[in-house]
Amino acid sequence: MEKKCKDLVQECFNSTISDIRKLWEAYCEDSEKYLDDLGRFSEYGLSFDYVEPGTFDDQPEGYFRYQISWGGPSIEFRFYVNPDLTIHRIEYWYVDWFDGASLELSGNDFSLMAEVFESFSPESLLDEDSLS
Repeated sequence: MEKKCKDLVQECFNSTISDIRKLWEAYCEDSEKYLDDLGRFSEYGLSFDYVEPGTFDDQPEGYFRYQISWGGPSIEFRFYVNPDLTIHRIEYWYVDWFDGASLELSGNDFSLMAEVFESFSPESLLDEDSLS
């Protein structure tokens, strides 16, 4: 029987956050530092964008998305923010065809991804009315 996303999300998260932690530490030492097994932090993810509320069915709240991969499976972090751009929740999503599962970050993982979020200058993606 094929495993569902809920069976895979924790293992996938552990691998992804481990990679990001290594890349982020290297980036903080030298923004151009290259790791043989992972490359550069700036090359790791596919995109960082803002997903407006209502873009998807049953999605009342907008979020910033750091997309790591897409297709099957798709991996992304979702940053939910207050109007002042402070983060109130970060989720990790693992999505495969017609299935998906997520984890809410806390502790050191939350702190790491909050730093990553700040480095993307999220305010540059918004117009005046986006978060109101």
